[in-house]
Amino acid sequence: MMWGWNYGPGWGPVMWGFGWLFPLLLVFLFVFFMFRMRHWTRPHEGGDRALQILRERYARGEIQKQDFDRMKQDLG
Repeated sequence: MMWGWNYGPGWGPVMWGFGWLFPLLLVFLFVFFMFRMRHWTRPHEGGDRALQILRERYARGEIQKQDFDRMKQDLG
């Protein structure tokens, strides 16, 4: 007897045909959702990036203190 290996007559053709596709789909979905969760949990960089660029420009001397303060106020 083959304990635990008797899946019935219909199981063989499924595993030999397209049965490998379902585990591949599960792996793909797992990887996809892991990347999406990384994107969803990352803080948005919209205003922060603009303020960072403004600070870099001020540090390089491209803009004056008054311009920096005005632009910073505009960004919120």
